[in-house]
Amino acid sequence: MTTPAIAMTDFALRNWQSDASGTRILGLTPQDLTQRCNAALAEGAPLVDGYAPFCKHLFLENDSPTLCGFAPITAENAHLLRSGYRPRREGEMPVLERWFDTPAPRANWLDVILYSHAQMLLEAADYPEDQAVPDCDWGIVSIIGTLDPTEPPMPPITQWRNALGRAAGGSGQPIDPASYARAVDFWDRHAAVKPAE
Repeated sequence: MTTPAIAMTDFALRNWQSDASGTRILGLTPQDLTQRCNAALAEGAPLVDGYAPFCKHLFLENDSPTLCGFAPITAENAHLLRSGYRPRREGEMPVLERWFDTPAPRANWLDVILYSHAQMLLEAADYPEDQAVPDCDWGIVSIIGTLDPTEPPMPPITQWRNALGRAAGGSGQPIDPASYARAVDFWDRHAAVKPAE
């Protein structure tokens, strides 16, 4: 049996949970999405460099009902913004987030975020209660519904968590000031969307 190039992680399954902010995958199972990723890679789809050498992006055209994971903040919808302290998973420190509880546009693309097997092993050492690292070259750690096949800037709080290290749920990657400034500009004008039930 050959090792799959791409596998799903338990951490990415939050993209199928109804109470998660950001992108909620609709009309595709985790297995469906994993198969599509491996098929796209086999057909020559490029892995786009992410914020660190261990991070890559794979952009898939979206034919599912999945919506964008974020929306622009306008004068008409600013009053619908919500905020609160939330962890991404059990054991992580809650951080302040803001989100919309309103509908988002349908996503044209799925930005599948991948971490290398070596990075997943490093991070798994800090969360032994989570699943074992899947046997693969790349693991799906998150999916973002977007309108264009480009990566939205990593939210500033995620960059801070990463800089704090694996013990805080991050990757240990230091903050790049230029990337941080781009993220602040983008996320000052956008917010995640938490799909309504």
